[in-house]
Amino acid sequence: MSAIGLPLTRPDGPAKVTGAARYVADTPVDGLTHAALVMSSIPAGRVTAIDAAAALAAAGLLAVITHENAPRVAPLPNTSGPFEVLQNDAVLHEGQAVAVVVAETYEQAQHGAELVEVSYERHDARLDFRDHLADAVSVNTFQDPDSTVGDVDAALAAEAEVVVDEVYRTADRHQNPMENLVTIAEWREGDLILHSATQWIWGDRAAVAAALSMPVERVRVMNEFVGGGFGAKVDAFPYLLLAPIAAQVVGRPVRLALPKAQTYTGSGRQPATEQRVTLGARRSGTLVALRHTSVNPTSIDAGWVEYSSVCSRTMYACPAIETRNRVVHVNLPRGGPMRAPHEGVGMAALEIAMDELAVALDLDPLELRIRNHAEQDPTRGVPFSSKRLLDCYARGAERFGWAARYPEPRSMRDGRDLIGWGMASATMPSPRAASAARVTIDQHGDVLVETGTQEIGTGVHTILPQIAADALGVPPTRTRLLLGDTTLPTAFGSYGSSTTIGVGSAVLDAARTLRARLNELAADASAEPSSYGQTLREHGLERLSADGAWAPGGSPLGELDDVSIHTFGAVFAEVRIAEDLCIPRLTRMVGVYSAGRIINPRTAHSQMTGGMIWGLGHALLESSGVDLNLGRFISKNLAGYLVPVNADVPELDASFIEDEFDEIASTLGAKGIGELGAVGVAPAIANAVFHATGVRIRQLPIRPEMLLAATA
Repeated sequence: MSAIGLPLTRPDGPAKVTGAARYVADTPVDGLTHAALVMSSIPAGRVTAIDAAAALAAAGLLAVITHENAPRVAPLPNTSGPFEVLQNDAVLHEGQAVAVVVAETYEQAQHGAELVEVSYERHDARLDFRDHLADAVSVNTFQDPDSTVGDVDAALAAEAEVVVDEVYRTADRHQNPMENLVTIAEWREGDLILHSATQWIWGDRAAVAAALSMPVERVRVMNEFVGGGFGAKVDAFPYLLLAPIAAQVVGRPVRLALPKAQTYTGSGRQPATEQRVTLGARRSGTLVALRHTSVNPTSIDAGWVEYSSVCSRTMYACPAIETRNRVVHVNLPRGGPMRAPHEGVGMAALEIAMDELAVALDLDPLELRIRNHAEQDPTRGVPFSSKRLLDCYARGAERFGWAARYPEPRSMRDGRDLIGWGMASATMPSPRAASAARVTIDQHGDVLVETGTQEIGTGVHTILPQIAADALGVPPTRTRLLLGDTTLPTAFGSYGSSTTIGVGSAVLDAARTLRARLNELAADASAEPSSYGQTLREHGLERLSADGAWAPGGSPLGELDDVSIHTFGAVFAEVRIAEDLCIPRLTRMVGVYSAGRIINPRTAHSQMTGGMIWGLGHALLESSGVDLNLGRFISKNLAGYLVPVNADVPELDASFIEDEFDEIASTLGAKGIGELGAVGVAPAIANAVFHATGVRIRQLPIRPEMLLAATA
């Protein structure tokens, strides 16, 4: 029987909707105490004194840990640079942890934190990165910040008949998963047990072990379910180390659960960007030059680069392409990965610019993209592993009804409502990383898949057993998954849209090996899966296991020397705008995607529609504004940080090119999809807003006051 391709429902669904699923904060631990953080109230300076007397006198208080009495630890590794955690008096941003309070109960810990009095010496702070663009510097977080193919200046001067040269801005944004940041730390005879709400248990393990200068084998990290991440739980941040430090001080297990406000400075976010896109084209619409530069803020002590311009390296055929990414150091918390990092914000600028070029050329925006379709990677000069973007354009246009679009702005109406249609392309790299898995079958024919991955809501309890069932030829209902523990086979993190292709390929390898062993035992290379249990009984085996692995090689982004591995899509959006109020509303959206083999259409569709909603928030709602007097985010909660709700979301039409199989990207033929759905949505909406109103907004999110000001 074939299980891959079936729209199987999630076996973990009932536990989640009934409340039976156990998240980290729910984990029962004997003798558990609770920690709360004291956060700095200034953006720059140093701590001059901490008065903990009132806190220590409060009921239930066990300890107040500061830089003066904390155990000495090494810096905590992080992708953008290490953290010094309670090791000195420096304050680098508002909301930095300057003390941790431990008490018998959560409420006592929070109360104790409020009683701690901190005195500061305040220094001048750099806050608005746009005031310091002249100080932008080059940093390499994990790939080259710059690229050049051809001579852009020469092409603009000699060949470009039409030029678009504009600046585009995106806002600071926060992830806001339903489950806040939480860690439970317990020391047992020198070993550290961490229950961590993380997107990479192995990354947490390595980072904490390094900071505590202990063998990595003596750190165990576990989680059963993670209540969303979207990038917030990928990297190691100070709260992860503060829990084991506190547990070491009080000699008991400690739970550190950050309230919502503290998550806004306790882990990464998507930093704001200032991007400039220059497009040069012939009258025919053929691109001759493309320059895309981007600047984003990063913290004073680290260098997170939002590589916004990288999408322009691969998206369109053009003989001269130049990209540049820079950062400005400011006194704000670090940036970090957030769903569709880099391409999500970069394609917003590129695709609005492409729409502007289409208007300047009096050319249909879809036709412009078709004329500049790249048959191979235009920067690297190598073929794509697979690419069905032209099919995405055709199917998306048909499903949306694009041919009925009137091209003139403000030409489509329904009563007093202006109707706008816009479209955009989407692309993401498909990172690939090594993983391992184990598959076991017992005498009853029940199959267990074991791998040290994480369940963050994307459907691994469905997908990974489905892959094993397909390879073994057994019913998916007889297959289950054990995950979330560093005692299991090593797996890569649940980020970069990489879980299915990486961990899934390892599961496939293990299942195929197991099937071969079963056939050897049965002395029949075509033994029926229904006979596996009998085969084990005949050989006196209670169960039989096989290990599998997948190590694709290539760059950290999954690229091979001679192949470019990316996913693609086409997004079409309709907005309706009341002419007197200028409030944009998304009323229809169609997305068609080229993303390799689809393992489970149901979970894949869920991923894409979730991404579309994410993109809607990017386009019209989400922004973490900074108070430039206090140096803090203005709204550290969902009362002031707007995200889409049910009333904002129309019916979404998401589909895939079904017959695509990318054998280069993965053994499964699949590529990553988790972030692709969030790309292209914001510019498609922005372009639809222009079509409806004739007002070009180059800053996200698009707010009604922007349209009102432009039409006043």
